Amino acid sequence: MSDLRKKWITRPLLNLIRKVLPPISDTEREAMEAGEVWWDAQLLSGKPDWEQLLSMGPPKLTDEEQAFLDGPVEELCRMVDDWKISFETHDLPEEVWDFIKKERFFGIIIPKEYGGLGFSPTAHAEIVTKISTRSTTVGVTVMVPNSLGPGELLMAHGTEEQKDYYLPRLADGSEIPCFGLTSPEAGSDAASMVDRGVVCYGEYKGEKTLGMRVNWHKRYITLGPVATILGLAFKLYDPDRILGDEEELGITVALVPTDTEGVTIGQRHLAALQAFMNGPNWGKDVFVPMEWVIGGRENVGRGWHMLMSALAAGRGISLPSLSTGGAKMAARTTGAYARIREQFSIPIGKFEGVQRRLAEIAGIAYVLDSAHKATTRALDEGLKPAVISAIMKAHATNGLRQAVNDAMDIHAGKAVIDGPLNYLGNVYRAVPVAITVEGANILTRSLMIFGQGAIRCHPYLLDEMMAAENDDEEAGVDTLDKLLPKHIWFQIKTFLRGVFHGWTVGLFASSPRGVGKAAKYYRQLNRYSAILTLTTEVALLTLGGELKRKEMISARLGDVLSELYLLSCTLKRFKDDGSPKEDRPLLEFAMRAGLHNIEVSLLEVFQNFPIRFVGQLLHFFTMPWGHSIHTASDRQSRACADLLMTPSDTRDRLTRGVFLGNPGDGVDLVEQAFSKVCDTEEARDKMKRGGIRMFSRKTVDEALEKKLISEEEADRLGEAADAVDMAIQVDHFEFDELAGNRK
Repeated sequence: MSDLRKKWITRPLLNLIRKVLPPISDTEREAMEAGEVWWDAQLLSGKPDWEQLLSMGPPKLTDEEQAFLDGPVEELCRMVDDWKISFETHDLPEEVWDFIKKERFFGIIIPKEYGGLGFSPTAHAEIVTKISTRSTTVGVTVMVPNSLGPGELLMAHGTEEQKDYYLPRLADGSEIPCFGLTSPEAGSDAASMVDRGVVCYGEYKGEKTLGMRVNWHKRYITLGPVATILGLAFKLYDPDRILGDEEELGITVALVPTDTEGVTIGQRHLAALQAFMNGPNWGKDVFVPMEWVIGGRENVGRGWHMLMSALAAGRGISLPSLSTGGAKMAARTTGAYARIREQFSIPIGKFEGVQRRLAEIAGIAYVLDSAHKATTRALDEGLKPAVISAIMKAHATNGLRQAVNDAMDIHAGKAVIDGPLNYLGNVYRAVPVAITVEGANILTRSLMIFGQGAIRCHPYLLDEMMAAENDDEEAGVDTLDKLLPKHIWFQIKTFLRGVFHGWTVGLFASSPRGVGKAAKYYRQLNRYSAILTLTTEVALLTLGGELKRKEMISARLGDVLSELYLLSCTLKRFKDDGSPKEDRPLLEFAMRAGLHNIEVSLLEVFQNFPIRFVGQLLHFFTMPWGHSIHTASDRQSRACADLLMTPSDTRDRLTRGVFLGNPGDGVDLVEQAFSKVCDTEEARDKMKRGGIRMFSRKTVDEALEKKLISEEEADRLGEAADAVDMAIQVDHFEFDELAGNRK
């Protein structure tokens, strides 16, 4: 029976798969195999095991990590003048550079035995988050050496000699690292780089040495202008077959001191008016000894695998931390400003148009912080979830853009006039940089998240593709024959589950125990997990390799997977916090917004499915009633807005980790005014009842004269009025300061 099945079913199917699927390049295979699957695989199983996620508990810091946050991180934030760095010196002050090195900020992830701090991914993320609420320039400067760079690559792949020499020097700042990957010809498609090395013999330390003659041109290299050691990626060739029978050896990564003969460090790029060090570099006929390859000779040609593995973890920390910090800072300051700034004698936060924007900022901050915490918790466990890291990078930076745009709109003129008092301008300018680097969001969304996720997270697909790629046809047939019955049974269960939950609108989907009123949201995530899994199976079955080229369809399916992940993390965070009733408006707003986005994406997939009849069937079987979940109501929006404009544990929980400013700077002035306005609300109401609606020093004196308030209340109201006046001010400059040499 088995032989007959192989002859009449499995072998023809294998041949069909080989025809349908496009060939998989080595770089594509390494990218797909990089990192690991985690909760993303559960979401694409159609029936997530919630215990796997919820049992992890919240992330925790050790006493040492918390002390570092409360000590050196806080002190670093106090030292920073972001306006001066960005618009006057265009560099960190020397004392800040020295402090960063002295306190080993460049060695956050380097183990203690090598002189680093040896902190967890959670601590790493919290450090970058807090610094980024003070200065994106300092945040980027600290995060880059601790993410994709020589330190992480050395720890994972370096020889013992390389680790012993470089890691202590990286940890104490004796060496400043950068990583050269992007070139003018190859941005997001880094595997297409033309930077080239040729295996040869050369002279090193006066002796004939086996090495490589390398030529390159790199750009957009963060810390490049000040780096002393360059992690360099290039394609290596061996035309003389010195190392073996192959001429094309693949992408290789080496450590090259920047003072090596032939290396040129270029001038600086100015990245969207951000002052962090960034610039190009070149190498012309640079001789690189083989011992400079990270991991030595045996890692020649394994550079792409090394980079993808490192990116699978680092991409889930650095830019999501910066984005989370920016969104939380926007939430805290915008809520305060909306409370103290009045128009028509009422706080602008009482206008419903503003309230909706405030609610959206609060929802974004809540979701990003939740996903940030869950992702770093997984990294604490040693996982390297590649697809989830891509989700976090793309959606955290997009979320930051929306939150900051809304914050700018609410602040209006306060935010568009630059100067030391403007605490949003630099975050706003940093958004395009965050969205562009570590994989442009457009391509990450349309090519990577679902394209990689559908294959990596599927229980059988990757093995089936590898069977089709196997040069040994009989081995491929045997592998496929074992997988085929399992895959068919998986498809049957997926179809039944997707149709049932679609027609019953998830009412009978399961939910974990002990989640209270949040159970309805777990049921909806189970419902849409089932529908996404069914849609994925149908898309792969009907479109095959063509799905890879249908980027708009892939992007929408990736959006569904991403929203499922973000909302899962939001539910986990709510439970980890003890399901506080006070936080429920944030949960309601975030869940409704995300579920609505899922429905929109799925309906657009069905509407635009390349095989129209198949799209109609998917719509009929999985979402026959169309939209069933709407975004948050006006009442829920008002509740979220009020949370940002009212002192509470919920507001503090949401914005924990935001640096609240030095005395007299923009954030501090808004914080002080907010506190004073809230403390004097009762006295202010007395003024209103007496017919005095305007709020200023003059009207306070008028209220005292009319005996509407006591002298003690007048003093406090006067202080509040002065604080508000200071907080809403914007900067102005002498003409010559801005005109330069103009006469």
